[in-house]
Amino acid sequence: MAKSKRQEQKGYFTYIKWFWILFGSGVLLVTLIFLLASCGVFGAMPTFERLENPETNLATEFISSDGETLGKLYLNDNRTPVAYEDLPQNLVNALVATEDARYYNHSGIDARGTLRALIFLGSKGGASTISQQLSRQLFVGVRSKNKMQAVLQKIKEWVIAARLERNYTKEEIIAMYMNIYDFNYNADGIRSASRIYFGKEPAELRIEESAVLVGMLKNSSLYNPIRRHDLVLNRRNTVLAQMAKYDYITQKEKDSLQKLKMDINFNPESHREGLATYFRMYLQRFLNNWVEKNPKPDGEKYNIYLDGLKVYTTVDSRMQKNAEEAVQEHMKNLQAEFFHQNTPERNRTAPFLDLTSGAIDTIMRSAMKRSARWRYLKREGMTDKDIESTFHQKTEMTVFDWNSDSFEKDTVMTPMDSIRYYKTFLRTAMMSMEPQTGHVKAWVGGVDYKHFQYDNVIQGARQAGSTFKPFVYAAAIDQLRYSPCDSLPDNQYCIEPLKHGNMEAWCPKNSNGKYTGENLTLKNALANSVNTVTAQLIDKVGPGSVAAIAKNMGLTREIPEVPSIALGTPDFNVYEMVGAYGTFANQGVYVKPVMVTRIEDKNGTVLYEYRPETKDVLSKDVAYAMVNLMEGVTQYGSGGRLRHSFAKNQTVYKEIITGYPYELTNPIAGKTGTTQNQSDGWFMGMVPNLVTGVWVGGEDRAIHFSSLTYGQGASMALPIWGLYMKKNYENEELGVSKEAFEEPEEISINVDCTKVLEDRKEELDTEDDLEEIDF
Repeated sequence: MAKSKRQEQKGYFTYIKWFWILFGSGVLLVTLIFLLASCGVFGAMPTFERLENPETNLATEFISSDGETLGKLYLNDNRTPVAYEDLPQNLVNALVATEDARYYNHSGIDARGTLRALIFLGSKGGASTISQQLSRQLFVGVRSKNKMQAVLQKIKEWVIAARLERNYTKEEIIAMYMNIYDFNYNADGIRSASRIYFGKEPAELRIEESAVLVGMLKNSSLYNPIRRHDLVLNRRNTVLAQMAKYDYITQKEKDSLQKLKMDINFNPESHREGLATYFRMYLQRFLNNWVEKNPKPDGEKYNIYLDGLKVYTTVDSRMQKNAEEAVQEHMKNLQAEFFHQNTPERNRTAPFLDLTSGAIDTIMRSAMKRSARWRYLKREGMTDKDIESTFHQKTEMTVFDWNSDSFEKDTVMTPMDSIRYYKTFLRTAMMSMEPQTGHVKAWVGGVDYKHFQYDNVIQGARQAGSTFKPFVYAAAIDQLRYSPCDSLPDNQYCIEPLKHGNMEAWCPKNSNGKYTGENLTLKNALANSVNTVTAQLIDKVGPGSVAAIAKNMGLTREIPEVPSIALGTPDFNVYEMVGAYGTFANQGVYVKPVMVTRIEDKNGTVLYEYRPETKDVLSKDVAYAMVNLMEGVTQYGSGGRLRHSFAKNQTVYKEIITGYPYELTNPIAGKTGTTQNQSDGWFMGMVPNLVTGVWVGGEDRAIHFSSLTYGQGASMALPIWGLYMKKNYENEELGVSKEAFEEPEEISINVDCTKVLEDRKEELDTEDDLEEIDF
């Protein structure tokens, strides 16, 4: 009996001994495994330096002058980090309640959660803490399907999570986790996700919106709010229930929030969509040039897609939006009229006018060989003959369409037909600049960047037409001290052969082919674009003087020193023209347009700051006289429709000019321009603190309206300016001037032509008159 008792005690102690041996061995084994993992036996582990500076790809961010994000530049990761302080508390609460309720009570590994997961084999929830999830996102990667590999990955997560907890605060870990997660649709990190799914910054998220994004953390591909609305709604409500369970919100708040609909405001971010697409592509080219000349301190180049640069621009997001809306409103209506005039019944060679079939074929074949399709197939090694044959095979494609809500439609056509289809669309360009600083406030390079990627603001150049005439008048006022009130006769005027280098007499006609024989003031002549007066002026000052003054005002392209430049035969782009006109508004000082004010790296270190480039070109009184001259254009000239409501022929324009008349009453200086055959329509408009240029035309000069009714600058381009300015004036915060242009304290040029001009103003009160004076 006693022996049996001793045997029982011996067995008990043996059991205890083996229990502790096994337990100790287990602890030692686990410790050994963790040590081996720490040493990288199971795979490379991040160094201390990498833990201090986790490598994440950061998008370059373009920031407007009013502090809004215009867009980003990235390859794969559209990520812009957000500090913990900028995260709403409701987002943090939702994250902790749903993903790691004991987050603030552990050091990276939740022992209770891990034990529960082991006992119930994960059926009652996993054990990954926020720190472990971050370690997987940063350093481990996608979970392996191999069980043994998955276990080793889990061990690495534990080790890295513990290290993260030692190196970072709880708040920093939350911020890193929310910044690293991929929410789909290029929504990398919480800032992109907030902007893409709700159209707002993270700090503006409401509780139910934060719950949607936190719910996506479980699996963003599965819980996709765009494709699986009901599933995501249920997941959102689960997150709200978790918040109530852990007392972050009350049960009453939970019940109320769960009844709300899931109001997704989807704003996809890509290089071809969003605000200021053409401007952003200009910025990309700017950065590519900048990084070539400005390496990092270690000699390496900055990566504009990965290094998280911040590019501070001059563009105002509100004015940019106004500009894009104005372009869209007018061009949609103008295009409808162009289509109407170019049906097969009205124009069998549409969209071309006055071309032979051979000339059209030459244009089409040239466009084919410039296309991306041709270049791609050429790189693939196909012969020219085989490539050309593919252009005549029907294929499915998505093309631009003004009448679709998305401006796209799916169709089937041959690539050659698609080239002709796209040539039927009129193109446009618009740029707006503050003349005193050169800051560009709005930039629209076309009607839709996704389908028309040629930037007509700065890449294109077209004949300037009558918008070049102010440079002729400026030379005459500057050199001959003419005033706006001086007069010249409206008679046919010829510049003799060999004079100024021309080989034969040049005798320009007025656009209507008529000559009044009257003496016209310079102000009247410019307002009505009288060619005979312009010819007399360039004959007096010489083409060389005009070319010189235009170049000093920022027109860098070649200007032949021949008399015909007076009517705007040289080609210029909108960028140059706006900069040049800014000289008139800025009291004779040319300021080169500027688009970027500062570049910072991801840490806020300033890498670049712009320096203004200026040049004194005209005296203040000459510049003011020119402004006074161009005010006549909008008072009683071809720009008069900005101000007046015409009783006659108003129905002619109602289909194409949205919002006409504009009835603007403030001082406006400007100039319309129309080139031969109505191929180009221009309007340059100025108020004291804003100069804006607009061009409209076809891709090819043979694509144009058949008459001045629709083809003049006052019909094609001016309405965009009018719509844009009306939108600007509706927002007083923009501070766009309604005041008069500043008059110099001392002015030696007479600009008071009131009596002379009132007589003419009374005569000109119908739309018919305006149609005859724009060229």
